[in-house]
Amino acid sequence: MRPTLSVLIVAWNSREELARSLPALLPELGEGDELLVVDNASEDGTPAVAAELAPAARVVRNERNLGFAAACNVGVGQARGDLLVILNPDAAPRPGWGEAIRRPWLEQRGWVAWQALVADGGGTTINSAGNPVHFTGIVWAGGHGRPLAEAPPTGEVTALSGACLAIPRETWQRVGGFPADFFLYHEDVDLSLRLRLSGGALGIEPSAVVDHDYEFGAREHKWRWLERNRWAFLIRVYPTSLLALLAPALLLTELALIPASLAAGWGRQKLAAIGEVVRWLPRLRHERRQIQASRTVSAAEFAGWLTPDLDSPFIPTTARSFPIRQLLRAYWRVVRLLLDGLSR
Repeated sequence: MRPTLSVLIVAWNSREELARSLPALLPELGEGDELLVVDNASEDGTPAVAAELAPAARVVRNERNLGFAAACNVGVGQARGDLLVILNPDAAPRPGWGEAIRRPWLEQRGWVAWQALVADGGGTTINSAGNPVHFTGIVWAGGHGRPLAEAPPTGEVTALSGACLAIPRETWQRVGGFPADFFLYHEDVDLSLRLRLSGGALGIEPSAVVDHDYEFGAREHKWRWLERNRWAFLIRVYPTSLLALLAPALLLTELALIPASLAAGWGRQKLAAIGEVVRWLPRLRHERRQIQASRTVSAAEFAGWLTPDLDSPFIPTTARSFPIRQLLRAYWRVVRLLLDGLSR
């Protein structure tokens, strides 16, 4: 059966972005589909623009800025469609997106969630074609900067980009949605790897394309959120044997990141992230027990989705140098061999 869509956009002072993206989105919605705009206490008239451009949309107004993750959970609570699509306010669907994003469902590919091909640079380059996950929990936009013509074919990916993420609403509800306390960043990889932990497959539908107005900025709190949520994700999701074997690498990563963050001017954010993770530990341990109880794959199988290579252009060149690359690959080979032995 053709699934109905619940397209969910979380907005925060997104007046200009919605003015560009909603006119592209609305023609892609059909009978039975719905649009929900969750506004995080915007001060620029965002709700009025959403209501004007999309009169049939439901605009949910939060009294304060809950962040992306928690606002998504709020919106899903009011969704009625079969297929939930999380869409960034600055991601404008191209013609045909509405049918293409349903294709994995209609073709019964067996994916538990999938993403669109996220374009950048005015639609000429890739922003994300599926996101790789380093074994230290560092994540980046896969294929970023490559020509759009080099986008991968339909297939599986390690983790999904939250810029345009599709998931059956029942699946979202079963796994509990995004971790609300993350506020922003890493919530999409946390959800993706939890789905993998329970044996689910993730994919990309490259014929569903959105043009994303992406810029890698370093706002005041960004590094704190990134580092805090990376550690929360590791603690919550990684199997115990994998965490134990990665402990030396994770410790060395911290010893390298602290002076690097101080030199780069975000040392205070890094230290604040560490403090928050320490305060979160009791709750993270409780969440971990719940998540690990649903695990159906071995630690070795889970590790197969991770990479030892740091291939993002946004990562410092030192970390991507040949000696570091070879060292990380050698370490990862040892970890994989030990995990294989433990799983026998």
